[in-house]
Amino acid sequence: MLTELKTKYPQSYLLEYYEKCKSDEIIIGHELVLCLENLITDLLDNQFRYELESAWKRIKFIETKCCHSISPFAGKPFLLELWQKALIETTYAFKIYDEEAKQWLRRFTEVILIIGRKNGKSSLCAALGNCEFFCGETGTNILCASNDYEQSSIVFDEINNMREESRSLERVSRKNIKGIFMGNPKQKSKKGKFSRQNKAKIKKLSVKTGAKEGKNVDFAIVDEVHELKDDSLVMPIKQSMSTKLEPILFEITTEGFTDDGYLDNRLAYARRVLKGEILNKRLLVWLYTQDSEEEIYQNRSSWVKSNPNLGVSKKWSYLDGLVAQAKTETAVRSYMLAKDFNIKQNSAAAWLTEADINNPATFDPEQFRGKYYIGALDFAETTDLCNAKALFYDKETGRTFTMTMYFICEEKADAILEDENKLNPEKKNYREWAKQGLVTICPGSEVDAVYVVKWFYGLYEQYKMMPFKIGYDNWHALDFKKLVTEYFGEEVLERINMDFLSLSGPMRVVESDLKSKKLNYNNNEVDRWCLKNTSYTVNKLGLIMPVKLQGQSKNRIDGTLGFIIGQATFSRFKSEFLARG
Repeated sequence: MLTELKTKYPQSYLLEYYEKCKSDEIIIGHELVLCLENLITDLLDNQFRYELESAWKRIKFIETKCCHSISPFAGKPFLLELWQKALIETTYAFKIYDEEAKQWLRRFTEVILIIGRKNGKSSLCAALGNCEFFCGETGTNILCASNDYEQSSIVFDEINNMREESRSLERVSRKNIKGIFMGNPKQKSKKGKFSRQNKAKIKKLSVKTGAKEGKNVDFAIVDEVHELKDDSLVMPIKQSMSTKLEPILFEITTEGFTDDGYLDNRLAYARRVLKGEILNKRLLVWLYTQDSEEEIYQNRSSWVKSNPNLGVSKKWSYLDGLVAQAKTETAVRSYMLAKDFNIKQNSAAAWLTEADINNPATFDPEQFRGKYYIGALDFAETTDLCNAKALFYDKETGRTFTMTMYFICEEKADAILEDENKLNPEKKNYREWAKQGLVTICPGSEVDAVYVVKWFYGLYEQYKMMPFKIGYDNWHALDFKKLVTEYFGEEVLERINMDFLSLSGPMRVVESDLKSKKLNYNNNEVDRWCLKNTSYTVNKLGLIMPVKLQGQSKNRIDGTLGFIIGQATFSRFKSEFLARG
């Protein structure tokens, strides 16, 4: 079969790519194998035609007119890799007869490309955007879309950068704050396709954009699809293409972290199309995915399954370092699996294992008598569990020691005695913990800041310990700030924002210290409970924040936040703190 097809299409990049994949010269995952085998079968199906001219035209345009704009390839011609040529050829060469239009039209109107980050997906689609703008029909309407304007700007800006890099393209087009348009402003009287007569345009769109309907789009690129919660961005684009004869929608992304989001549903459908369970002749599903998570750690050569540009735009040494780091850091592993290897991650996974958390080591607070400490307070909800911590650091061993107190209002502490347990859904006996000296119960229905500050002052009264800084979140903390100022001075206070930038680094340090047993929390039962309840969320930059485990919203993570706020404060003032001795 392959010999027959090579005779018929001797210069086909799709056939060349397929042959090299089948011989293991190029390694791909089973999902792309299935895609290619389906396409090869379709080449022999009379309901399709395979006409290479339009595909070759675009490949030639990219390699002769488009240049990279980002280092280390800035200014260099965009020379396509074989996989890119095969994808472009497949997209544009297949034709199908349209009964309504009574003519042969481009077969694929939708393309899903899943590929690891830094493999050139945005640059490739930017180059295709220029192809459609300059090689497509007069009046072509192109859209760069994503979850937010910043992300949609990535492809849009790269389209413009490539346009500006080429004197011949820049000479017949223009850009303003509304978009990219055909026609040089210095040649207003010029006529024809490459003039103002051609109303072709390239614009941006995000989820937050109003009036998404009525765009009348010919070619659309939706970037980072994994961030979309639903189809509210994609569906209006599809509907706007309904009047076009040969529209194309490119959905490009890595995997992500959005639970039950648009990508989950889209891929579930796409994989059924791949397997032949659903018939959709117009959808091209091109997935660079791993066959298992285990092979990532056991077979380095398998990395190219998700990263076809590995060794070209993405370095092997980068992935080597990342995989090594992922073996010890939970959040790094999660981010790497999603963004570099396209293995879906969600918030159901625990941040730490039982072995990471459990530490039977204890210490006598007397060993820190007269010492300075870093205080921490998670005071997010005065009607719920709150946590205060004092962190001590041993310079000789690099170990951290924490003294901890939890605070809860009397109304919630006694709710365990009620049948419905509405105020105490976690079903914890706070009265028993109070007897053990782990929890302070405050009268009434709210935690009073007076009790929290008294605990910090009690460390001074009993052990002559003094706070160097006390980190706190800003929620409901006005009384706390006032009281701390009266007891210790305003300069002791340090606000820690509850955001990715402030918490990511400290959270990673806490994880590392727990795993290496460098964090001694005096075997505090409530601390241990909070740590077990903690998961994490990851943003698109790989920064992390603590969240409750999925399905365990009733349980508490306040103690975990106490550790992280304390570490964040320590990190900011480490040199000054250690200088105090």
